[in-house]
Amino acid sequence: MISKHKPSGIYLINKPISWSSFDVVKKIRSFLRKKYNIKKIKVGHCGTLDPLASGLLIVFVGDKTKIISQYQNLDKEYIGTIKLGSVTDSFDRETKEKNHKPYSNLSIGSIKEVIESFLGQQDQMPPIFSAVKINGERLYKHARNGNYNIHLEPRIIKIHKISILSIDLPFLQILIRCSKGTYIRSLAHDIGKKLGCGAYLFNLKRSKIGQHNLVDACTLEEFINNYS
Repeated sequence: MISKHKPSGIYLINKPISWSSFDVVKKIRSFLRKKYNIKKIKVGHCGTLDPLASGLLIVFVGDKTKIISQYQNLDKEYIGTIKLGSVTDSFDRETKEKNHKPYSNLSIGSIKEVIESFLGQQDQMPPIFSAVKINGERLYKHARNGNYNIHLEPRIIKIHKISILSIDLPFLQILIRCSKGTYIRSLAHDIGKKLGCGAYLFNLKRSKIGQHNLVDACTLEEFINNYS
């Protein structure tokens, strides 16, 4: 028997590392289809998180998918760990470290000065390993085929807040409040470039989207076990 009731709602999910944002959507869609014995159910999200990142993902179900656009432009807050002294092609841990350089000569003052220089509106180049489309194809598809010679255009982004939470070289932990479309991987890469030692994003957690907070989110397991 097919249920006449169609689920609808907005849910705050704590996305685990190694899951893509689409994996989360697919899991919730599959669960709801089985629970309600329905063939089709709309499920979507706003603000894609990379598989290597964790944290807040807002998931929209049923009729609520119609208002996703109202959430797309909300500012985001992240806690990121940056590793100094080398770079990677993907700007994160997806690819191997290369171009190792010393970082022990950096003072806390010089690191703080560079970090704070990224406050405000600026041009930012997206990573080659990203979902940005060039001629209808995702950039990461070019990158994974070894094609890095692609002309990229910078995007205007804004960093509303950036501060150092801790320094334990080669690692820096920073908090970033930023506009839609900001790549924290690119920010980490640019910080390393400005410091002169190279850097990449070692870990990332999204803590807020607008006024929606990670502390109010549930895990996928909690969503499935407690959904009613």
